[in-house]
Order: sequence, then C-alpha cells, then structure tokens
Amino acid sequence: MDFALNEIQHELKQQARSWLSEKYPLDRDWDGTQDDRWRELAELGWLDVAEAELGFVEEALVLEELGYACYPGPYLAHVMTLPALGPDDRAAAARGEVRWSVEGGGITPWLLQVDMVIDSDGNAQPARGEEIASIDPSRPVGRLERSNGTPVPGGRGVHRARAALAAEALGVAQRALDLGIEHAKTRQQFAKPIGTYQAVSHQLADTYTDVELARSLVYWAAWCIAEDDDQAKVAAAAANAFATEAAVRACERSIQVHGGIGFTWEHPLHRFYKRALWLHHFGTSASKLRLLIADEILGVAVTA
Repeated sequence: MDFALNEIQHELKQQARSWLSEKYPLDRDWDGTQDDRWRELAELGWLDVAEAELGFVEEALVLEELGYACYPGPYLAHVMTLPALGPDDRAAAARGEVRWSVEGGGITPWLLQVDMVIDSDGNAQPARGEEIASIDPSRPVGRLERSNGTPVPGGRGVHRARAALAAEALGVAQRALDLGIEHAKTRQQFAKPIGTYQAVSHQLADTYTDVELARSLVYWAAWCIAEDDDQAKVAAAAANAFATEAAVRACERSIQVHGGIGFTWEHPLHRFYKRALWLHHFGTSASKLRLLIADEILGVAVTA
C-alpha cells in the first residue's frame, strides 16, 4: 500500500505554501491588524475542501500550511463547523460570505472574527459573548451566548476538531524546525556554523524526530476522519496529544538554538511559540487524551 501523498495533494500543499508565504511573510507587521483574507480563501476553494471532491486529508494539509504561516484567521473554527451546517449555510460559508464557529467545552475561538455559531442542537446562533485575551494575540477566546444571554451548550465533531488542531500544530512544529535549521546553517561561531556543535545539532535532531512522528499521527488521524474509520477516536486523540506537545517543544528548542535573538520580541519565533501553546491548551489536555487512548486499548469506556 502506498502511504505517500498523491499528485493532487502535493499540488494543494505546494499551492498553499506559496500563497501563504506571499500573503503572510515572516517580516510582516505582526502587531498590526492582520487581514484574514477570507474572500480570497473562498476563491481558492479552501473553505469547502472536505465538502467538495476532496476530503479531510486535503483539509488537514491546508491546516498544516496555515500553521506553518501562523495564519491569523478563523479557518480552524470553520473546519470544525462546516459539516454541521445545512446546505444553504454551507454554501454561504464556502463562498466566504459568513464565518462560522462551533462551541466546544465552553470555549470558542475568535469571537470577533466569526459571525454565527452552531450549537449542539444544530441551530445557528449569533456569535455573542465576552471576548477574553489569550496567549496568542491573534486568537482571543470567549464563552458564546444565545440572544437571551444563556450559554450555548455542548460541542460537535470532537474527533474532527482534535485532528484539525493536530494538523495546525504540525505546521507550527515544522516551521520552528526550519527556522532553527536555517539559523544553525548560517550563524557562525569560532569560524564554524553553530550546527556543527552537538549542543545545537542534537536539539534539531530531536525536533526532527518529533515532527516526523507527529506527521504520521496527523495523517493517520486525517485519513480515519475522512474514511469514517472506527479508529478515528484513538487516532485523533493520539495526533492531538503528540502534535501539540511536539509544536511546543519544537519552538522551545528553536528558541534555544537561536540564542539571544530567539528570546526577543523582534524575532517571529515567539509568535509561533504562542500559537503552539494556544493549540496545546485548547480543548482536552494531552494527559487526558493519553488516558483516553489507554482506556480505549484496554476496553474501558471513558469520556474526554
């Protein structure tokens, strides 16, 4: 069996990398208002990837590249919600006319960037509620409310949501690794690239193994979601637990590799680090996900 990406998937990934690198370069104004370019994403066909002729594997590839660029918009919330929408609302979302989000665990991202929310009963509600600043400035969170002020209950598509979070975390981890490698190749000390020193190279080697394992888990989870496989619950939990932690570790190691500049606000690494921490702490914790996986393997019913 061939587990490699096919030609269409490679092309989609390359197109996403190219477009995002142009629109969201590393030297952009991170503190300014970052346009999410929602209409342009709709024109590219990215807002309905899984609902068109492709599937969730392709959507996960887009999410990976969005993480690689530290994209500031609500695409993740869109991915979590789109399958729950009715045909008309789904079409409007795919055209970029409205931003949708889904409530889960009492917290929903991007209250200022979404227009409507789907509750656990499948009903559309205005995206109202108090916004709370998070560790990632581009991703405020808050509790959504109905028009009468009562909280919106429940959550929807938890396995899909966990796989989506893992896919974006994979992109963040890969970018942190690439930044670390580039610095280790170009920065010299004692007339040699710092990458020749074990204290640096071992950090990057550890990150590389983390990233590749995370990639395997993320692609497995994406395939399970796309095929509605029985292993989707375990696969999504495993991908989420490992990939989000791998993204945090990748950023921390890359910051160490960069030395002094890695700890400054001037370097973009701290933005990726904040995104990694946001992804890691959103939803169910990694320790609880590992408990869920162990209980599933042992045949013990738990909820998380």
